[in-house]
Amino acid sequence: MVKKVNAQEEYRSRRDGWRSRRELFQRQFIRIGNWRLITGIVAAIVTFLAIGRGSISLWWLLAPLGIFIALVMWHSRVARARTFAERGAQYYDFALARLNGEWAGRGNTGETFRPNDHIYADDLDIFGKGGLFEFLSTTRTAAGEKTLASWLLNAAAIENARQRQEAVRELSPGIDLREDLALLGDDVRSRVRADRLSAWGSAPAIKFACFLRPVALALSLIGLGSIIAFFAQALPIWIFACVFLCGVLLRLSVRSRVLKIVTGCEFSGADLSLLALIIERLESEGFESPLLRQVRSEFESAGLPASNRIVKLRRWIDLLNSSEHVLLRLARPFLLWQEQAAMGIEAWRSRSGAHIGHWVQAIGELEALSSLAALAFERQKWSFPELIEAAGPQFESVSLGHPLIPDARCIPNDVELGNGTQLLVVSGSNMSGKSTLLRAVGLNTVLAWAGAPVSARHLRLTRMQVGACIRVVDSLQDNRSRFFAEITRIREIVGMARIGPPVLFLFDELLSGTNSHDRAIGAAGIVHALLRSGAIGLITTHDLALTGIGDSTGSGVVNVHFEDEISGGEIHFDYKLRPGVVTHSNGLELMRVVGLEV
Repeated sequence: MVKKVNAQEEYRSRRDGWRSRRELFQRQFIRIGNWRLITGIVAAIVTFLAIGRGSISLWWLLAPLGIFIALVMWHSRVARARTFAERGAQYYDFALARLNGEWAGRGNTGETFRPNDHIYADDLDIFGKGGLFEFLSTTRTAAGEKTLASWLLNAAAIENARQRQEAVRELSPGIDLREDLALLGDDVRSRVRADRLSAWGSAPAIKFACFLRPVALALSLIGLGSIIAFFAQALPIWIFACVFLCGVLLRLSVRSRVLKIVTGCEFSGADLSLLALIIERLESEGFESPLLRQVRSEFESAGLPASNRIVKLRRWIDLLNSSEHVLLRLARPFLLWQEQAAMGIEAWRSRSGAHIGHWVQAIGELEALSSLAALAFERQKWSFPELIEAAGPQFESVSLGHPLIPDARCIPNDVELGNGTQLLVVSGSNMSGKSTLLRAVGLNTVLAWAGAPVSARHLRLTRMQVGACIRVVDSLQDNRSRFFAEITRIREIVGMARIGPPVLFLFDELLSGTNSHDRAIGAAGIVHALLRSGAIGLITTHDLALTGIGDSTGSGVVNVHFEDEISGGEIHFDYKLRPGVVTHSNGLELMRVVGLEV
């Protein structure tokens, strides 16, 4: 049996270890700086004695200069080690912040992945400050971010979700792997996009005659040798001129193709270096679960490890970029530097280009799984949901909590839908917990079908599309009122229920933007249409007239409620879900509490 590790203690211990190393390197950095200063003073004294006084030989200057150069190199290595230790401490600072509920605004909010008019993304706080993506994401690459965002926006097929669960369970204890993935390379987030790299790798080949690369190499070597021989007065200048002319003709013959290659290489060597380091680390892992083994196999195609291949591409890219150096610009015409680098890159692409998109996508999938594994390690009281196939939609939970509320403050509730109960009508006063319950149900469903653990002691559910109408707003740009935005969203959800997989609908204060008469009739019609389509869901209301909605829609409707208590001029909530309809409201009392005369 594997012994469980306390996440709080483990993270704190590792953070303190990185802080100790940072302090050690800081002391070394200061000490070496002092030695450099002393060595510089000694070098100045030796220079004065050798040149100013002529009392010693200038050769004595070599010793302090050699020591100074060695100290500069050592200083640089210590500075890098200090920076690395600082990053390690910051990594665990953020991990502890996740555990303590202090993470909002400190991570990647995923705003770039926020879709317009998604059926639940804004309502359930998937993206943005304090959203689910920021809570989960520990990714380093754009591919990892994109994969995780996609999983949160689209429910997986049941077999895929089960495979992810198995992979997450295997990765969960792997603290060292997650630390390595977070700290490898420089402290930069890779800007390489999987789609761009894949398109570049699979684009039509730019062909060169097979003899051009050896001819270009020979011309550059002969040109370099002839110019050196000319200055050494060993060869006449016309030999270099002939070689240079041949190089010009070769450059003109390949100019358009080289330009096309150069403009296509828009990714940097630093990004490729990070990808190579991540792949090399993943190649060293021996995975057991089928999904992890399948993803890792993407790095093993065609013999040579993918990390070695990307290192070779990075070298060619670095050579190409170095051609812009001021010294190489002067020598570039006869060295054929850019031409040779471009042909080298194209030769690499012809051998490995078709694989690179798969490599980056595999990295993205492993990073997304690693993010979910960190969640499983940090929330050990959570459980993996039981994903089932049944004749109708089901959602059965015990001690279900809101994933984004720290466990210490979260009040769990049991929620059951299916098996005869299609709709829960949640009544209660303002701020009693109705909207939080809807989001708890929706977010845990999203986590379940992403392959992650959920904030519940037990959750058993079928695959469903989530449709939420919790946070709808008016729009001046689109000339839409809040009520129009709400009924437009509801129409989408009703349409989705009629044609697609079963729907889990979540409506907060249904049709609150219209009068009571129209609201009662409209709500009953909407609920009837959804239940007739086989959907299940929850609606909240503080309008007690809607609690009788089951009378007009038939069986399958259950009333539940939240209560509050007012004492000493303060309102207290216990956030516990109870059966039946709420018996009072707190609207007038809230007005009195804030000082309004009513």
